[in-house]
Amino acid sequence: MTPAVSTVDGSATTSPRRTPGASSSRKVLQLLLAFSERRWEASVAELAATIGTPVATTYRYVALLKELQLLEEGRAGHYHLTSQVMPLARAAQLANDMVQLARPAMEEAARELGETVLLFQQFGDSAVCADRVECDRAMRFTFEPGHSLPLGVGASGKMLLALLPEIERDRRWASIVEERGTAARDELKRALENRYAVSSGELDEGVWACSVPVPAIGRRPTVLTLAGPAARITEEARQTAITALQGYAIRIQRAMSSYSL
Repeated sequence: MTPAVSTVDGSATTSPRRTPGASSSRKVLQLLLAFSERRWEASVAELAATIGTPVATTYRYVALLKELQLLEEGRAGHYHLTSQVMPLARAAQLANDMVQLARPAMEEAARELGETVLLFQQFGDSAVCADRVECDRAMRFTFEPGHSLPLGVGASGKMLLALLPEIERDRRWASIVEERGTAARDELKRALENRYAVSSGELDEGVWACSVPVPAIGRRPTVLTLAGPAARITEEARQTAITALQGYAIRIQRAMSSYSL
């Protein structure tokens, strides 16, 4: 049995066991997962470098995914995902019980605080938006479910990184500090101590965000995030938002506990 490792909030993450005899299948899926909103198209050479296979082998993987209508060629020599993958994303969202359980609290939080509220979960080195509820103001922040950002970046990315077991945090920390400087380490320490993280203009100019952990024993690290125009959110409103989000995170935890009984 693969051992589970506890996170700082008592939840556990389990290192996935590599399935024997599936190396080619693994590479095909890694190729598919190489696409994101940050890299929505790529050449075969770029994909080969990403998944670590020869170019000739990567061409065969691309041909298979084209046959299944999951990839298609756009501008010369570059490939992108097709709309065929969209039902998969919707199915994943519907199957995520955390999303269903968190939705009522998120809707109430968006109404009370008047800003967009998002649910992020950690997958590998990314913070992925599992769901979002927009406020009804004309000017508002939006971030589509399924979109992702790197761990350690933005309020959500910083809080999720802080929630990982120490050995996993340390493994990811070095590259983040190298890229963003020692201030990133200080921000992570504050997130650990305060149980919230904030960002201002880190991902989108003029956007302020705060993120708090959703305590969830045995589940994937999850955070609740509020984001909106920095000019509209006063210092007093920022502290109010953090405190309110922490209360809504506890409500989500209770909903999950009741659901698991």
